[in-house]
Amino acid sequence: MIPQSFIQDLLNRVDIVDVVGRYVQLKKGGANFMGLCPFHNEKSPSFTVSPTKQFYHCFGCGAHGTAIGFLIEYSGLGFVDAVKDLAQNVGMVVPEADDRLPPAQRAEQQAKSLALSEAMSRACDFYRQHLRSATHAIAYLKGRGLTGEIAARFGLGYAPDGWDNLRAIFSDYEDAALVEAGLVIDRSEDEGSNRKRYDRFRDRIMFPIRNIKGQVIGFGGRVLDGGEPKYLNSPETPLFQKGSELYGLFEARQAIRDAGYALVTEGYMDVVALAQLGFPQAVATLGTSCTPTHVQKLMRQTDQVVFSFDGDSAGRRAARRALEASLPHAGDNKTIRFLFLPAEHDPDSYVREFGAAAFEQQVRDALPLSQFLVNEATAGQDLSTSEGRARAQFEAKPLLQTMPPSALRLQVVRSLAQATHTAPAEIEALFELKQPVMRIKAAPPRAKRSAPMGLDRQVMRLIVAHPLLASELNEAAVQAIATSSPDHADMFMQLFNVARSLGPQANFASLAEALRVQSADFEPLISEVASESESELETVRLELAGAVRQTRLKLLKSEVDELVTSGLNNENTRQRYRELMLQQETLKREMQSESPQR
Repeated sequence: MIPQSFIQDLLNRVDIVDVVGRYVQLKKGGANFMGLCPFHNEKSPSFTVSPTKQFYHCFGCGAHGTAIGFLIEYSGLGFVDAVKDLAQNVGMVVPEADDRLPPAQRAEQQAKSLALSEAMSRACDFYRQHLRSATHAIAYLKGRGLTGEIAARFGLGYAPDGWDNLRAIFSDYEDAALVEAGLVIDRSEDEGSNRKRYDRFRDRIMFPIRNIKGQVIGFGGRVLDGGEPKYLNSPETPLFQKGSELYGLFEARQAIRDAGYALVTEGYMDVVALAQLGFPQAVATLGTSCTPTHVQKLMRQTDQVVFSFDGDSAGRRAARRALEASLPHAGDNKTIRFLFLPAEHDPDSYVREFGAAAFEQQVRDALPLSQFLVNEATAGQDLSTSEGRARAQFEAKPLLQTMPPSALRLQVVRSLAQATHTAPAEIEALFELKQPVMRIKAAPPRAKRSAPMGLDRQVMRLIVAHPLLASELNEAAVQAIATSSPDHADMFMQLFNVARSLGPQANFASLAEALRVQSADFEPLISEVASESESELETVRLELAGAVRQTRLKLLKSEVDELVTSGLNNENTRQRYRELMLQQETLKREMQSESPQR
């Protein structure tokens, strides 16, 4: 787990305007920066970035967060990867609890990773430059209907014929990094006395593969002369794992948000051609079957995924593997569908022959995951016989066991039960499904905590806006606030303790990030503060002092009322009554003079 102190230090060093500005065109508007929200479609800018709060907020869709939150939402990175990305840009090294490597060894690994990234970037530039003069490669791309603009967008290039063209850009062609990056092949002769080293990619159109941060991590090379293999991919390297990466995801991120879904195809050319034809939300797996990691990455970008496959037997097998990879991530708020084109077509050829509208209709008519699962289980089975129905259940069992408990799984169970003449509860029992829906009684909904109102909300809002004020509250003030609102005392104390633990360098962004991992109860307060204009610390300090005095006055009045109701029938209660009245007068004078109570 990354220490909170590191997160706070990181947020103090990065500038959210720079981070967001890499992806969103921002213009100065008063104290903040404005732009079109990248998380929903809008024509007038309602997306603001506050350099003072180090926070972004959209008044249109409500999206908000720190620089870390922006990378998570925009790029689909996990929390740790987002932190590492920001840290790398400001020269910080993320400490990891399970990292027991000596500092020197860790530094060596980081240097090696940077060397590999640099090698891939230089090779990409080399291939792109050579495409400009490769007339036969340009003719091929034009023949596929691609423009120079789309080729530039995807960074397409050309690896010239010849054994060692990369010597032109790498002065040390014997560098081990070139082999480790997959750019060069190094083989021993039979005698083992000499080594033969040569470029992996030769006379091929090059498709650079980028990770979600836009860094080149591998290549796909398409042959031009009809040779084999038709596509040659980079090998697995420290930078590139085929089962974790999707071609075109970096380029398609915004298009996926705009379209509302991601379209998964089978190859590089499908992705590039579909982008040319008006479907820039397409991505592709990289010469391997779809994996759960692929699906998870896509689900970070969108709630809807459409897999597109050829209608032949190979396409059906690929679809089955995609189904199995999708099941662990299938849920009630996710939609996964399967599109099967006629056997003679791929997405590119289908759009060119029938048009974009026809392909869009195919996407809308794609088979839902639930229906595809039942179809796969029952395919080829004679459901009129007991043996056929039992075999269908046998086929369905491992698939359903992979699905998380949900209403969607219940619907699949019901469909299968109907097809096999079985009760849904019997299916759940027979398959030993976790948390069977049909046989459990739903727990009563947990009572939702009411939002704090009045003075306690005012105090919490002020601390969220300026966390360092927490350290200025004395114990009496803290006790008064907690006592005055018993329903929200635990929430206030949690906020107070987190804010105070951040120390004098605390700011709104670091507190918001710390509260995010604590509880969702603070989201309304964070959103409210994010949407407000900037506030001066001294003004807020006076406002907090006034709120604390009002809270204490409220408690004093309540105790006075209790004493009066009791009758003041002994000297102790009368003495306490006089003390309380004196304290009330003192507080009222302080309120009149607006002297801060800290």
